[in-house]
Amino acid sequence: MAMLRTGILGYGGGPSVMPLFRHEAVVKYKWMNDDEFGEILAIANALPGPIATKMAGYLGYKLRGVRGAVWAILCHILPSSIFMITLLSVVGFLSSSKIVLGMIAAVMPVVAVMLGEMAYQFGEKSIKGLGIIMGISCFAIAFLLLQVIHVHSGIGVLLFLVYGSIHFQIVSKWKKKKEEQKGSTLL
Repeated sequence: MAMLRTGILGYGGGPSVMPLFRHEAVVKYKWMNDDEFGEILAIANALPGPIATKMAGYLGYKLRGVRGAVWAILCHILPSSIFMITLLSVVGFLSSSKIVLGMIAAVMPVVAVMLGEMAYQFGEKSIKGLGIIMGISCFAIAFLLLQVIHVHSGIGVLLFLVYGSIHFQIVSKWKKKKEEQKGSTLL
């Protein structure tokens, strides 16, 4: 039912549907926490193909294996497929309707606010985990890579994944060394 809801209520493509996925997986059903959701979202962004379909497949696989993945993907894409086929038959008539254009214009700010809220929550978690200086630095680097240099987002995510694995290995070794030093001073 969760994937059916994301398929029915999702509007605007993969990234705009992620707040719905997060609500279903993290808030409503508690299948995972925010950190795991963020990691899976980063991996889904790095891989080719539609983000929402990959997220649906992952959630289905996590809960029910291969059958769950297939079922989740079908539940997510079937409503959109049916709606598209239905709407394409009347698109000529609706394309000039002021009512339809107004409805589309009304939905855009809602999607922007949902994406902004999710970005704020992830930014807040980044600052808590990395500290304010490192969090702002990572944001600035990501902004430069994506908006100024125009690096593909998948490459940007991959670069941050590589950095994260190196960073956490160094921090882990540093903490271990501090604990060893602390233990030796107690003896």
